[in-house]
Amino acid sequence: MPTHYGQARKMTKPKSKSMMKPMMKPMMKPKSDLSVSQKKMMSQHKKHHTKKHLDEMTKLMKKGFSFKQSHDMTMKKVGK
Repeated sequence: MPTHYGQARKMTKPKSKSMMKPMMKPMMKPKSDLSVSQKKMMSQHKKHHTKKHLDEMTKLMKKGFSFKQSHDMTMKKVGK
């Protein structure tokens, strides 16, 4: 008998939250140093955040993530 005639399918849950949401992809190519505009934004940003937060953001931006992407990821990982 075909499966669409009333047999219930077993639904499985993902094992972790990381399986539910795909990882963010970098918007740009990796680079060795931040651009002038990124450095300017970071200097304004450092008034509100810790050194650990800023270091993590810098590392992600050098990998190619945008300012907003790196900030969102850092807030989840490190916090303020």
